[in-house]
Amino acid sequence: MCGIAGELRLEPGARASAERVRAMNDVMRHRGPDSFGAYTDGEVALGMRRLAIVDVAHGQQPLGNEDGSIQVICNGEIYNSPALRQELIAKGHVVRTASDVEVIAHLYEDHGLDMLERLEGMFAFALWDRRQRRLVLGRDRVGIKPLYVTEQGGSLLFGSELKCLLAAGIHAEVDPQVLSDYLTLGYVPQPASMVAGVRQVQPGHLLVAEPWSGGRKVHERRYWSLRGHVQQGAPRSEAEWEEALVATLRETVRNHLMADVPLGVFLSGGVDSGTIVALMSELGVAPIRTFTIGFEEKSFSELDLARQVAQRYGTEHYEQVVRPGDATLLSKLVHHFDEPFADSSAVPVYYLSELARKHVTVVLSGEGGDEAFAGYDTYRARKYAALYSRIPRSIGAGLVPAIVRRLPVSHDRVSFDYKAKRFVAGAYLPPAAGHLWWKTVLTDDAKRAVYAGESQRLEPTVRLFERAYAEADGDETDRLQYVDNQIYLPSDILVKCDRMSMAHSLEARVPFCDRAVVEFARTVPSRLRLKGFTGKYLLRRAMRSRLPAAIADGKKKGFNVPIPSWITGGLRELTMDVLAPARLRQQGLLQPGAVAQLVQEHTALQADHSRAIWTLLMLSVWYDEVLRGTRYSATGAGRPASHSA
Repeated sequence: MCGIAGELRLEPGARASAERVRAMNDVMRHRGPDSFGAYTDGEVALGMRRLAIVDVAHGQQPLGNEDGSIQVICNGEIYNSPALRQELIAKGHVVRTASDVEVIAHLYEDHGLDMLERLEGMFAFALWDRRQRRLVLGRDRVGIKPLYVTEQGGSLLFGSELKCLLAAGIHAEVDPQVLSDYLTLGYVPQPASMVAGVRQVQPGHLLVAEPWSGGRKVHERRYWSLRGHVQQGAPRSEAEWEEALVATLRETVRNHLMADVPLGVFLSGGVDSGTIVALMSELGVAPIRTFTIGFEEKSFSELDLARQVAQRYGTEHYEQVVRPGDATLLSKLVHHFDEPFADSSAVPVYYLSELARKHVTVVLSGEGGDEAFAGYDTYRARKYAALYSRIPRSIGAGLVPAIVRRLPVSHDRVSFDYKAKRFVAGAYLPPAAGHLWWKTVLTDDAKRAVYAGESQRLEPTVRLFERAYAEADGDETDRLQYVDNQIYLPSDILVKCDRMSMAHSLEARVPFCDRAVVEFARTVPSRLRLKGFTGKYLLRRAMRSRLPAAIADGKKKGFNVPIPSWITGGLRELTMDVLAPARLRQQGLLQPGAVAQLVQEHTALQADHSRAIWTLLMLSVWYDEVLRGTRYSATGAGRPASHSA
């Protein structure tokens, strides 16, 4: 696991700056504290920070082919590199190291740009072909590893984090359309970034820059898609599907154990991380080190469930409880995300990563299981909506919502009043819009009230969901899962996992996002992913004998954080300070009066605006600290108390 950054000059005769690239790498030392490597060749300069995981002694990057005409820097892991290495050696290649990165250079010699189809793993790499004067940037299929790019000042600049490009001195202004989408979603939807003119290479894509080719200097193309995998194949019984699923997951977990350093597991109270622990045990891993986060608020904490798995498999188990208190964490979050990011579960993942790094260098985590096997409540909500829509509209869209609006507000975890109000307000929407409604932080009306800029020319965020839904294949469940795999997974879930683990120089691996798993999951009939109103049905059935019943048959809880009560309690002073009218007027992004009304209604228990308030908090701190470089100095969110169990 590393961080990469570089520059390619796009104008004849211009030379890349090694000093500039060194500065781009210096700001992400956390991604690779072990060493720095660099390469320059006229118009190109490459640099990387290394976190040594495989071939610790000899895997220093950049790595090249036999004559050095191809140079590669890579962030991530190539899990099938041992098999590829043997194949390359059999063909006559001289492979000098056991590093998984070196195989990329030799594969490119044999297969050119088609070599990405041979790579299995999580990766974002840059390859320089000295003979053709070609730069190739490649990103893994699902978007596990990040890769930002921009074309400014006659250069193509790239880096593992946005701060690399900011360190290069790019012009940085807020993109109004992306800001609008962020206010809807609470995260920045890829491939866009909050900084105008900066984007990410899309998952499953490669970018080729050939300044002297005579055609387009920079172009991007797709090498893999989740589309086309929905199929029934030969008829199978549920038992046969179970067997095939377990075999696929077991082999994937085996591949993800590749490391020359200590390894552990992020263990929640859910079936995904429990599955990883169970399969690691079957593969003979010992000791298995597990790490869990919890809260004092019982409705949010999964410590007890995680302990059941830890005890069943005799893991070396560590726990941590997060309480409101040290709000300087907001500064740490925006520093590592580089963009406003309002998924509040980043708080426990930050502390979980900090805890794990004290004991291991690599962790396996359960991200991607819900997207692959239909675990989210939103999929079930669409089935309920289909039934609800049979009610006459005068009742379903009139009388029932009027009654539901009178339910008292609760700050408990995903409370009944929250779900009921959300459901009746979106029950008659078409699939893509209805799916977005469950994820919406600020509605279009609320955005118009809080946004201080010109909003008439901005496109509605629903366009992103409608576009992905139309592009997908299969039935409604297949399509909604495709939407989440295209938008929510790479833009929220995997961003959170990558930035929070890397903040502590910890490599996080996600077996449920492996190509073999996501492609297999698409071949499973949707009725076995979501059976009736049971999400992840096949996975739960397959793991029933391996996990406690409370987990295998229990409801999904997720990594929710007690932000509603924190805002009215331990974070109240911070909220008032960060969203103070004077600060908001100076920033010029938000309307102070409308923001103040949201805070007042929340603290008075008139409504639960916690997600909206947290979204605005992160935006305000990000604008000052990242975009304008002004450090937030107040103290006041989440301090840990830890112990081993």
